[in-house]
Amino acid sequence: MIFGRVKPLDAILATAEKKSLHRTLGAFQLTMLGIGAIIGTGIFVLTAEAAQKAGPGMMWSFVIAGLVCVVAALCYSELASMVPVSGSAYTYTYAVMGELLAWTVGWALILEYAVAASAVSVGWSGYFVGLLSNAGIELPMSLTVGPYAGGIVNLPALVIALLVTWLLMIGTTESARVNAVLVIIKVTALTMFIILTLPMMQGKNFEPFLPNGWFGQASGLGAVGAAASIFFAYVGFDAVSTAAEETKNPQRNVPIGLIASLAICTVFYLAVAAGAIGTVGAQPVSGLGGEILAPGSSELAARCASLAAAGSEPLVCSREALAHVLREIGHPALGNAIGLAAFLALPSVILIMLFGQTRIFFVMARDGLLPEKLATIHPKWKTPHVVTMITGVAVAFFAAFLPVGKLADISNSGTLFAFFMVAIAVLILRVKEPNRHRPFRTPLVWVVSPLAIFGTLGLYMNLPFDAKMVLPVWGGVGLVLYFLYGYRRSHVGRGIVEVHEDDADAPPPPVPPAPSFD
Repeated sequence: MIFGRVKPLDAILATAEKKSLHRTLGAFQLTMLGIGAIIGTGIFVLTAEAAQKAGPGMMWSFVIAGLVCVVAALCYSELASMVPVSGSAYTYTYAVMGELLAWTVGWALILEYAVAASAVSVGWSGYFVGLLSNAGIELPMSLTVGPYAGGIVNLPALVIALLVTWLLMIGTTESARVNAVLVIIKVTALTMFIILTLPMMQGKNFEPFLPNGWFGQASGLGAVGAAASIFFAYVGFDAVSTAAEETKNPQRNVPIGLIASLAICTVFYLAVAAGAIGTVGAQPVSGLGGEILAPGSSELAARCASLAAAGSEPLVCSREALAHVLREIGHPALGNAIGLAAFLALPSVILIMLFGQTRIFFVMARDGLLPEKLATIHPKWKTPHVVTMITGVAVAFFAAFLPVGKLADISNSGTLFAFFMVAIAVLILRVKEPNRHRPFRTPLVWVVSPLAIFGTLGLYMNLPFDAKMVLPVWGGVGLVLYFLYGYRRSHVGRGIVEVHEDDADAPPPPVPPAPSFD
């Protein structure tokens, strides 16, 4: 029976030791990895999307999304410390609930990372176009936005996605070292924004605080609907757990990296949101008839264009939200500086998302669920060039034609499903193997884990309808592929529980280690 294909935790750990990635990362490096993955398009760009959905109430949206992430992170920490191997939620599900559900989680993670990388590419494009505009170079709209906003193709987003893919293909060593510098740039830029905006806040800009209420008049609106989108701003901390197999003393360092990166980013997000709202306001833009306009819609794009022509550009209309705020309050040079920071730093988020996906592909191929050729290592570059190239082309395609908010919502659907399964896995494992050593134990697990389950489910139900439907459709495609290939080729299904180096059917060689950020 397919539901009986559970890979024992001891076998997973034994296999990982035989075919493991080199352990080089410590707590500081993991925290930097988490911050690097978390701080990106979510705060630099989606602030405008959240404002259109919730107005100043997006402050509550950050809190709601952050709380869901906290309880999910606590569940992640227990499993990541128990099972310090690549694969994240996929591996945890394999060990607890079996192969079929593990496949669905791995397939959802592939959706999460790929679409998230596309969303960040689109976010980077907005800042890039803004920088050129302030330098007196105007690119035609047909080449800077997709059909959703009256353009043809988002060429900058397409190009940056392909450039980052090329960088990952030729060597992760160089790209990982650059990441530490870019994290510092992002944190410095956000700190500057907070210092400049908080003293200039005005209470009137927070009224009305919940213009669309908690749930809004349509799916995806209101403070809770915005939280479902803002959740994207926190996505990335799970990338820390995908690096567990490359971590020194993972029982200690993985939980520290998860919780520390999440806590640091939450403080930044709330301060940045308060500064943006308090200085320039964040009220949603309505249609001429007073109707609510959905973010990423052609109607909102047309309305924003008419307002811009009249000399007024609200926060919700900006494609470079934080730079826009600083320019509006009399700091055009610093606005350009934060635009430059986003321009330099956002590619690191694309890099980490693509990096995380190659790890998911790698461990699924190691289990025989995907063709081993996908994880082929380039003889010169020593990277999984085949899967990186395939992923990069797909990421570039979506970035070229879809808006950032819609991409973020689609990515969230896959992420929320993975977190939902992790929270369930923690409880099942507590019952099935209560005596197993747990270097990190989720506190109040029978409270925290149900909160994570219902929190992720609640946010998923408040995503826009089309974003919610992507997950079951994508999952259906995945199930077809599983029964056509993975079901027959699975190592567990064929009785191969531990994989040895000299096995004829051994999976592909390991991906080279991600170096430290020292």
